[in-house]
Amino acid sequence: MKAIDPEYYKRIIKSIGFNKRLGQNFLLDDGVAKAEAVHVSGKRVLELGPGLGILTRRLCEEADFVTAIEIDKKLSEFLSANLNSKNLKLINEDFFEVADRESKNADIVASNVPYQLSSKLLFWISRKGMPAVLCLQKEFVNRMMAQPGTNEYSRLSVFCSLQFRISEIMGVPSSSFYPPPKVDSKVVYLKPKGADISEKSSDIISLIMEHKNKKLRNAIQDSSSMLGLDKAEARKIADSFDECDSRVFTLSPEALLNVSNKLSSLQKE
Repeated sequence: MKAIDPEYYKRIIKSIGFNKRLGQNFLLDDGVAKAEAVHVSGKRVLELGPGLGILTRRLCEEADFVTAIEIDKKLSEFLSANLNSKNLKLINEDFFEVADRESKNADIVASNVPYQLSSKLLFWISRKGMPAVLCLQKEFVNRMMAQPGTNEYSRLSVFCSLQFRISEIMGVPSSSFYPPPKVDSKVVYLKPKGADISEKSSDIISLIMEHKNKKLRNAIQDSSSMLGLDKAEARKIADSFDECDSRVFTLSPEALLNVSNKLSSLQKE
């Protein structure tokens, strides 16, 4: 495939315009696109936000089939006119309105993710149990992979550890995009673990992690009203955990899941 000309694509962006509300920062580094596309070889791909199609071109080279969903009408028209591949289907829609339907014919998700959609996409992927190769904000990835006892350990860290095996593929400097964002990015590969976590337990983990610097006992007591418990009940339950005197942010994802599952079973309807 002929190498891309970043200056040509910059001119296209300037002529089309870019939508800050949609978080549009366009990948112009073909090397990054190739590194991502290696992970979809022979698979059916669902792509969120193809943009100018730099990644899409490489996906079509490697994949069995690519379904690319672009919400921006001008970009969708540009892609239709400039990407001619027999194994490509372009859809001009909101990804999250059609992804459930389109995912039935897909094996993997690939995307240079608009930063504001990162969490929403992760939760969708986990619900579908699909692997993914994603380019995400560097700080976001660091929080995804943060370990217990660190400042970056958060609800996101717990969720991602329980749901995915995460492999870092490469770092991506902000200069690889146009217009360049203020932060760098990372490409990661996510493999679902198939964890069975109820919505109730997930909500309770989020609730407890809001008090992550407190001891587990105090975090549960402070969350008593949201748990449907009175203070005395909450303290009695909290004291039953071996980890009751541990700071929440030091607990492993598995320990937090065990706590949340027990609290979920005791919750009043």
